[in-house]
Amino acid sequence: MTAAANTAAPVLILGATGKTGRRVAERLTALGVPTRLGSRTAPIPFDWNDRATWAPVLEGVRAAYLTYYPDLAVPGAADIVGDFAEQAAKAGVERLVLLSGRGEPEAQRAEERVQSAGTAWTVVRAAWFHQNFSENFLVEPVLQGEVALPVTDVREPFVDADDIADVAVAALTEDGHAGEVYEVTGPRLMTFAEAVAEVAGAIGRKIDFVPVPMDAYAAVLTELGEPEEVVWLIRYLFTEVLDGRNAHLTDGVQRALGREPRDFADYAREVAATGVWTV
Repeated sequence: MTAAANTAAPVLILGATGKTGRRVAERLTALGVPTRLGSRTAPIPFDWNDRATWAPVLEGVRAAYLTYYPDLAVPGAADIVGDFAEQAAKAGVERLVLLSGRGEPEAQRAEERVQSAGTAWTVVRAAWFHQNFSENFLVEPVLQGEVALPVTDVREPFVDADDIADVAVAALTEDGHAGEVYEVTGPRLMTFAEAVAEVAGAIGRKIDFVPVPMDAYAAVLTELGEPEEVVWLIRYLFTEVLDGRNAHLTDGVQRALGREPRDFADYAREVAATGVWTV
């Protein structure tokens, strides 16, 4: 019996503590699907940069959700992910689902490596998450009442991490998704200023949006102690990826799930009710 045919075999979730990985794990558990969480602190430790951890975490796995931290755009990431995908295929893993970056050439090189690894694959290609405002680096600025970012009027089709997780779970557990590239977006284009205004309206409090020069923003991040690779990534995402190339909607959520994607306004109202943005 192959790993994929054995429903008692676990699904590996890399990045299981991240925004999408955590959601994928929760959904699989709710479905009664055995999971194996891939992280450096897991019972079977996993580290992208320690190849000795790869074989143990892949043993007996039937499918895997691949996310790479901090981003597939980081130099060398595509080859690391590609090598892991090939090792997974050789280990008998029969289904790989890769979270990729929309509009990122390096991420698409990682996609190509996964697609040629020798096993069934699905790509979920996303860009800016709704949850960057509630689970990431924008939480504190929202609480302080001023969001300063190195961006002006570029529109982005923000996508909800819950939609990404739903697509990933479908691809991990259902037939009909092999060989698909699901480019996922929300239902409308928004500027960051408009997104901030939606958050402000949901919590009933004024929040200013302030465009700032990229160099000044990067300098502040460095002063705050952010690692060099994180500062590089932020600069890359805001200056290259957020240049208008993604300013169009796609139907990835609809094709994968047969429903419309979640709107930012609904996300903002639900998060506001949790108190995350309450001062």
